Amino acid sequence: MAARRTRRTTGSDVSRTTAARAAAVAEQLRYECSILLELYKKKESFSADVSVADSRLVSVPPPSSQLDTRDKLWRLHSALLQCRSLLERAISREEEELGDGTKADYETQRKKVKDRLSLLLINTGELLKAVDGAAVPTPSLDGLEIDGPTVLFELKLWVYRIYKEVDYWTKTTITTLQALPSVLAKERVMATRVRITRSARR
Repeated sequence: MAARRTRRTTGSDVSRTTAARAAAVAEQLRYECSILLELYKKKESFSADVSVADSRLVSVPPPSSQLDTRDKLWRLHSALLQCRSLLERAISREEEELGDGTKADYETQRKKVKDRLSLLLINTGELLKAVDGAAVPTPSLDGLEIDGPTVLFELKLWVYRIYKEVDYWTKTTITTLQALPSVLAKERVMATRVRITRSARR
């Protein structure tokens, strides 16, 4: 009987697999977000050119080419966690002040987005752990404004803005995760060169 060959799974292999899984979840979330945005605009009779403030609701360090893989993933994970907190608050405010108790397509879609976002957070947390090898600490939510306005129309725009924020960070997550395999490969090559250089000096 031929000997069975086994292949050792390395940390980078795990990271690539986890990244692919997280990217697939993010793609699904992006699709769910697009549907939710359309349903919300229809529900509130917003015009096609409705606009909201360009400033971000989520507060994270600005993107930089100087950030390593862990810092980029940590930035994403923190942003997505803030998005979930904002989304949960938006749902609560809607149900308190705008809801009529019905469970229509919009409410069903809103729940899909919330559940998919929670799943993406689990996946990015696993990816952080795979890359860093340590437990993922919970990012601070201090300074995150989750109360929203009190004027009815402004509240509706605030909810819409939160949905746009979730959509933005979902797209950012997809872009970052799609580039991750090549980034991990480059970092692995650099780490190997450093080890070879150190060995040669001994």
